[in-house]
Amino acid sequence: MLVEFILLLVGGYLMGAIPAAYLAAWWTRRIDLRQYGSGNVGGANLIKVGARWIAIMVGFFDTGKAMPAVWVAHLVGLDLTQQVIIGIAAVVGHNWPVFLRFSGGRGISTIMGVALIVPLVNGLIPWSLIAFLAIMIINLFTVRRIPEGIGIAVAAMPIVSWAVGEPLELILGFVAMFIIMVIRRLTPRRTQVSASVPTGELLLNRLLFDRDIRDRETWINQQRAKPKKAGKD
Repeated sequence: MLVEFILLLVGGYLMGAIPAAYLAAWWTRRIDLRQYGSGNVGGANLIKVGARWIAIMVGFFDTGKAMPAVWVAHLVGLDLTQQVIIGIAAVVGHNWPVFLRFSGGRGISTIMGVALIVPLVNGLIPWSLIAFLAIMIINLFTVRRIPEGIGIAVAAMPIVSWAVGEPLELILGFVAMFIIMVIRRLTPRRTQVSASVPTGELLLNRLLFDRDIRDRETWINQQRAKPKKAGKD
């Protein structure tokens, strides 16, 4: 089973590393998504450059990235721990894709995919994903603070998993995915906008707001805010 595990681990990473948002922006708008909006290679930045419907399709793709490898792992008889690790590899691939010099998105959609497929193939209800979605829906209809809501929702996943009595392997997997999200938020390079921000404040802003400064509009528009040819969705 070791060979199968290694192959699926690599396969999960490579599937996760497919930069769907970057490719969609290039194929449909002929733009490098890293040079627009927030500069993040993810569906949220596609929305910011006006590609809303494309971003929705990319979101579905990113959610499904981990599913084939995890599903095959279950079919060939790999245990829950191995399935979770393969799912985590897909999240790592999304966040640090080899195809974009290890600079990717935040992996939230891929985390959602792992939170769906791993419980389902093992006959469990995906309570952590349900909790994540519930928190985000409440956030959207109340305070509408998306980065903070995402951070809280991902942090809640291992807590909910523990509360409903899910296997330790799954709980630890959700803890690992939360840590991966935090690391990805904290480690981007500084931009000109944040060059003078003290390190402590910078890290706090990144952790809470997923940006270097408090001013959202300035952060989003720090680069070329809109592509020359936005086109249609």
